[in-house]
Amino acid sequence: MDRLFLSPPHMSGKEQAYISEVFESNYIAPLGAFVNKFEESIKSYTGTSHALALSSATAGLHLALRVLGIEKGDVVLASTFTFIGSINAIIYQGATPVFIDSDESWNLSPELLKKAIVELNVKPKALILTHLYGQVAKIDEIVAICKEEDIYLIEDAAESLGASYAAQQSGTFGDLGVYSFNGNKILTTSGGGMLVSENKEWIEKAKFLSTQAKEDFLHYEHREYGYNYRMSNVLAAIGVAQMEVLDERVQRKREVFEFYKKELAEIDEISFMPELNKSYGNRWLTTLTFEKVEPMKVINALEEVNAESRPLWKPMHLQPLFSDSKVFVNGSSETLFEKGICLPSPTKSTNHDLSRVVEVIKRLCS
Repeated sequence: MDRLFLSPPHMSGKEQAYISEVFESNYIAPLGAFVNKFEESIKSYTGTSHALALSSATAGLHLALRVLGIEKGDVVLASTFTFIGSINAIIYQGATPVFIDSDESWNLSPELLKKAIVELNVKPKALILTHLYGQVAKIDEIVAICKEEDIYLIEDAAESLGASYAAQQSGTFGDLGVYSFNGNKILTTSGGGMLVSENKEWIEKAKFLSTQAKEDFLHYEHREYGYNYRMSNVLAAIGVAQMEVLDERVQRKREVFEFYKKELAEIDEISFMPELNKSYGNRWLTTLTFEKVEPMKVINALEEVNAESRPLWKPMHLQPLFSDSKVFVNGSSETLFEKGICLPSPTKSTNHDLSRVVEVIKRLCS
């Protein structure tokens, strides 16, 4: 049996042609027409006013904190149920992460967010909110809290490009938003990210910092330090082609989820990640929890039929790196980590391919 990967790249068919255009132009460095085209395609799709193509989503989060003036000793709130890339940028800035647990949506709990703000003895400067597995968090409530408390909101929409709430795209509600184009995301440039905002000055500042903070001189003049964070024109060409089929990829991801949900509907012990009212998730990965069967037993059984699966994110507050960090918990993310897995969710797969997964789960849960 062919390997059934978790979320492999799925090319549109135009990537090679666009890359050929890049090579013909000889603009293979972090400059060129396709970088501009990629940024324009993101702005057009998401409805945001300004976008900056970068080497990774982590770079985007780092630049977001930098342009907002987050410094050593500042407190930055963050989702605990997430990938470490969401948190590393806080460490880069020497700031202090404070972790917030999930609620029934699996995403960050607005109630615990309010509790953290009240009980911390230092006012938080910002919140990095992760939209988990392509599902939008309770963004209306969270935006309201951040505005009321004068806290910057950075949306980690790395997993949720194409997801929306009340017809507005994830990543566009906060002060800044970040998307990822890593190899396993819903669209990929092999590696890359995008920083978006309605604030032109922030994006211009991030652009300046992302190109080594070079001043506007013919020679190399530097008054502050920057980074080598821009995306190459070659990767941007791949991104332009991928954006042309983003809606198709979202639709297929949702079809994969619906197939699993329908085929496993009779198994009472299974619960899938919910989708909030008024939201439309991209279902980047189909995720579920088991009440009786050990998740690793499922993962190992799927491996026997050459199907890749993985545990849900291990919460940041359980990571040895953050063992001394402040956290506001209710047990939700720990339970999800103990009971949940991610199922193979490739957009290239057929329902026949996915049946291999269904049969294993039905057998184990019978």
